[in-house]
Parts: sequence; structure tokens; C-alpha cells
Amino acid sequence: MNPALRIGPLAIPGELAVLAAAVLAGLLAARLSGRARPAELGTALWRALFIGLAVARLVFVWQYREHYLPHPLRILDLRDGGWSGMAGLLGAWAYALYAAIRRKAPAPALLGALALACAVWIGGGRWLAPAPETRPELAALAVQRLDGAPATLAAFQGKPTVINLWASWCPPCRREMPAFAAAQAAHPDVNFVFLNQAEAPEDIARFLQQHAPGLRNVLVDPAGEASRAMSNRGLPATLFLDAQGRLASLRVGELSAASLAQRLDAIRAPDGGG
Repeated sequence: MNPALRIGPLAIPGELAVLAAAVLAGLLAARLSGRARPAELGTALWRALFIGLAVARLVFVWQYREHYLPHPLRILDLRDGGWSGMAGLLGAWAYALYAAIRRKAPAPALLGALALACAVWIGGGRWLAPAPETRPELAALAVQRLDGAPATLAAFQGKPTVINLWASWCPPCRREMPAFAAAQAAHPDVNFVFLNQAEAPEDIARFLQQHAPGLRNVLVDPAGEASRAMSNRGLPATLFLDAQGRLASLRVGELSAASLAQRLDAIRAPDGGG
């Protein structure tokens, strides 16, 4: 499945769409199964959801706290996709059990609705996850260097590889660029490739000179084929490949230093994260 849902000019990350579907499924199940006390059941389900999200975020922040300590307010920026899913599930279920036992919420309806919501979320996440296989369409892309010389993504093999699809006119692309530049300098064991989507080389060179002069491996996708094929034209989009060239994950949307570190940990793991 494409990891982004396109509605007009908007590209909505697939994981956000799956979360919304899970919430709607849980609420619908609660309404259908708890007609005797729908208000109390709905309140308990919403609280379980919010507690789960809060726990997922706080556990992630603690795991990558070194990236948040210099700028604590970035903890509140949820656009970076930094969550600990399993911790969130445990938090939601812990509250649901508390509500059923101590607050006398209708247990069968509450736990059933929460189970359905979790099943939709987990199933949707597995549906969105890329198959752990090489992506020949990436190697076949006709890309160029800034000087116009032909290049190929197949040259970046043998090490974990991060391919960032970006454009200088894209505000979140510009915001995440310092995190990528720092990660490239800090992780020589990872290939970082910055694949610009359909901009003129002279415009790219001018942007880089002003904002990211130390960036390496900047290539141009003149037709924007990568974003069309991989992210439904959503930018920024970042592909994470293991050392065998298998696509481990794909993130549509802005990454922070912390959420980038989380995904780097996955592809740098001994099993390749695939």
C-alpha cells in the first residue's frame, strides 16, 4: 500500500489515516455494544486513547531524551512521528482495565471496543509496512548529479541507506534538513542520499550553499518519479533501507532528530531491521 493518502493537494501519512480508522472503529463498536451506558463507555474509551497516546509519546521522548534536552519544547511537536507503539498499547489497556474494575465501566463493551481498535491499528500498520525486499524501481530511476552527470541509486549498496525525497520549496523539508546533515556527519556507516524532486540544479545548488553547504550525496530526480511512486507525491518522504538494499520503512512527513535516530537504530541493528 502507498504510505500516503492523497486528498487534493494534501498527502496524509498512512499511519495517521490508520489511527483515525482505529479510533472510529472503536467508537462505533462501543456505541453498538453499550447502548445502556453509551456516554460512560465513550468517555472511558476516549480516555484510554489519550492515555495511550501520551504514554507512547513520553516513552519515546525518554528513550531519545538526548535529542530533546537542548530544545525541550520540541517534545510538544507531534509532527515528527515519534512514538513508542507498544508502550502506548500497554497504557491504553491499563487504563481500560482500571476503568472496568474501579470505575465500574461496562467491561465487555469497553474491552471489546478497545480490542477492535487495537486490531485495526495493528493490522493497518502491517498493511502499510513495506515488504522486506529490494526495490528494483529505485535502482532503475534516472537520476543525475548537480553537474548533470548521470547517477544511479544502485551505487549506494553494502551499507544501510537513507534516501530523503525533498524540495527546497517544501517547508518541512527545510526544517528537517539540519537533523539530516547532523546525522550524515555522525554516522559514516550509513549512506545518506538526498534526492531532490524535479527542481533545477542551479536552484538546488543555490539553496544548499545558503542552508546546507556540507551536505553530501545530493542527486536530482528530474521527473519527480520517486515521490510519485513511493509517497503519492507527499514531501518530505524518507526511505530507510538495510544493508541488503531492502526497504525497512518509509516515512511520509517531517522527521526530527529523535525520530530519525529511532529509524536509524532499526536499520543499523545486526539483523538489518528488515
